[in-house]
Amino acid sequence: MNTTPQQEQLFRRMAAAGALSAGCAVALGAFGAHGLRSVLAQDMLAVYETAVRYQMYHALGLLGAAAAGLSAHAERRLARWACLGFCCGTVLFSGSLYALALSGIRAFGAVTPLGGLAFIAAWILLCAGFLRAGQQLKF
Repeated sequence: MNTTPQQEQLFRRMAAAGALSAGCAVALGAFGAHGLRSVLAQDMLAVYETAVRYQMYHALGLLGAAAAGLSAHAERRLARWACLGFCCGTVLFSGSLYALALSGIRAFGAVTPLGGLAFIAAWILLCAGFLRAGQQLKF
C-alpha cells in the first residue's frame, strides 16, 4: 500500500515534530539541571524533571509512530491518531508539569492526567496499528 503525497508529508512533519520535541527535552533538561537547581524547591525540581523525562519518552514514541505511518504496510489511520495522541499528551502532560513547577500554581496539576490519558491512548493506537498492519502482510 503506497502513501499519498499528503500522507507522506503529514508523517514527515510528525517525525520532524518528534525530533524537535526530543531536542527541546534535552535543552529543557539542561536548563533545569543548570539554571533551575538553585531556584526551584526540590519537590518542584522533581516535577520539572518528570516533565522533561516524559517529553523525551513520548518524542521517541512520536518518531516511531511517524516512521510506522511511512512504512509500506502501515495502518496509517491508527498511526495518525497515535501521532496526535503523542503531541497532545506532550502539551497537556509535560506542559502542565512545566507550568506547575515554574509557577507553583497547583491547578496546573489537574490537567496532567488528561495528558497521561492521551499518552496511553497513543501507545494503544500504535500497538493496534502494528497488529493490524501485520494482518495485511502477504508472504
